[in-house]
Amino acid sequence: MVMRQQRFALLLGLGTVTGACVQAPPPEPVSAPAPVAVEATCRTSAARLYFDFEGASASACAVRGERDFALLVTPEHAPPINPSPWYAFRYETVGEASVTVTLGYLGGQHRYAPKWRGDDGAWRNLPAEPSADGKGAVIRLPAGRGMVAAQEIIPPAAARADLARWSAASGAQPFTIGTSHDGRPIEAIRFGRSDAPKLVVLLGRQHPPEVTGAIAMAAFVDTLAARAGDLGDVQVLVVPMLNPDGVVRGHWRANRGAVDINRDWGEFTQPETRAVKAWLDALPAGVRPVLMVDFHSTSRNLFYVQGDEASPAQQRFLDEWLVGREKAFPGYPFTLEPRNANPGSGTAKNWFHATYAIPSYTYEVADTADRAATRSAARALAESLLGVLARAPE
Repeated sequence: MVMRQQRFALLLGLGTVTGACVQAPPPEPVSAPAPVAVEATCRTSAARLYFDFEGASASACAVRGERDFALLVTPEHAPPINPSPWYAFRYETVGEASVTVTLGYLGGQHRYAPKWRGDDGAWRNLPAEPSADGKGAVIRLPAGRGMVAAQEIIPPAAARADLARWSAASGAQPFTIGTSHDGRPIEAIRFGRSDAPKLVVLLGRQHPPEVTGAIAMAAFVDTLAARAGDLGDVQVLVVPMLNPDGVVRGHWRANRGAVDINRDWGEFTQPETRAVKAWLDALPAGVRPVLMVDFHSTSRNLFYVQGDEASPAQQRFLDEWLVGREKAFPGYPFTLEPRNANPGSGTAKNWFHATYAIPSYTYEVADTADRAATRSAARALAESLLGVLARAPE
């Protein structure tokens, strides 16, 4: 194991391995093969860093001093990759002094300000000092123990808890629509009458680090599930975590197959997208999608919607649901960004629009969005959606 770690360390320019971690100067992003697994603990007599939980990042750890560590934060496949460096670890210290961790990103720029969680389970913002070139950052950890991550960690167990809550509210039962490369279930719930002609499809967590989108989705679906008895001729399919392997493995973007699954709609080379398509293909006669919303995160709050390719009916739907509400929610302004489809782009938004001729939107939440305002806006948007759907023709 140590020899393999040493070869890995030399490939990344980190020096040599001593004990359970890499002993080295600060890491610099370099071109390198995909990362090789190393031990899940990096330690000195004064502090320990652990990477032994679902969502932990694939990071090479270097000891620079008793309370000074460096992490090379690596993506799941060789660059280029979407610049969304995901880091996540837990730590323990001895004594009252703080610990410094220097992050270096392989093939990415600093995007996520760190979150810290202590024994009370609450996530809080943690100051960071990004490097001048954006290729890393310095974090100072408070003494004691805690968990640090690029965003709040929402593992598959949390998605299952959401499903259980929606089941209790709606009376519907969660089910599995397929399995991932690693054999993890791709879980879903459908509420409303199974023969209701209008189907709304809600997708989440295609990209693992995009946690604010998952936060919005949970609140959005809470509202719809609570109103399941009022859906009438509408039913709702919810797939809250379409990329469970990427979430568990701490990926920046892709699934276990090293594919951005939000570029796989149309080709369907991956089990996750195939599972959704197979479920849709098995719909009974007289039931068809009327709306798809795909929840993501980016630098600001926005909806990607159809551009001038939108039909008059699709434009009316957009006008009724979202137009004019961009500044209606305290703490959560958003913009509408019309985007015509790029042929072959493989996004869920474009595939659903092209396949079913329906409104298909990407609901993007800012990385830094206020969490309470995000939830409040999502609940209000879900409530108003019910009225729009009730008026929409089949």
